[in-house]
Amino acid sequence: MALSILSPSRPLELGLRRSTIRRTRCFVVAEQSQRAKKELLDLVSDQDRGLKTQKDAAKRDAIVKAIDAMAEIGRGTVTTGESLSATWRMLWTTEKEQLFIIEKAGLFGTRAGDVLQVIDVEKRTLNNVITFPPDGVFFVRSDIEIASEQRVNFRFTSAVLRGRDWEIPLPPFGQGWFDTVYIDDDIRVVKDTRGDYLIVDRAPYNWEE
Repeated sequence: MALSILSPSRPLELGLRRSTIRRTRCFVVAEQSQRAKKELLDLVSDQDRGLKTQKDAAKRDAIVKAIDAMAEIGRGTVTTGESLSATWRMLWTTEKEQLFIIEKAGLFGTRAGDVLQVIDVEKRTLNNVITFPPDGVFFVRSDIEIASEQRVNFRFTSAVLRGRDWEIPLPPFGQGWFDTVYIDDDIRVVKDTRGDYLIVDRAPYNWEE
């Protein structure tokens, strides 16, 4: 009976092919992710955190389409792990309350600085923060619960308006959920219970009360 001298190497060849295919797929996905991410960031770069988008339906539709593309890339990934813990800085949103405060801050003789989400998964806390340089800040504290691989439930517990040497407590209100549909080392893309969208990047600093 004749024996093939190629038989012993056959499993090795198949393994190498599969490994090559996996590396190729990973490369393609990474390339698609970078292209989609660049497109999204380019679209929001001149939108004044969403203020201009409120008056431009076509631009909003284009941004939402780009968000959906990022959500497709992030489908099936876990986005509620420790990588969610960070000080996140708002780049763009459709949330009217935050945009109203940013837009009208000048009426009170100030301006809105960074708008932040400060999340600590281990401690189950979230602070929504609007800064008013040099010393003012408005923040809302929340408790959070990890509901699924991409969903976080939240409940507001207190709110504070603070200046250099004064502080006004405000009543908490509201609860809901948000889905982080995409996350990486740079940005995070969010859809929430009210149908609003949020794009944030990792701030170059950690905000603390």
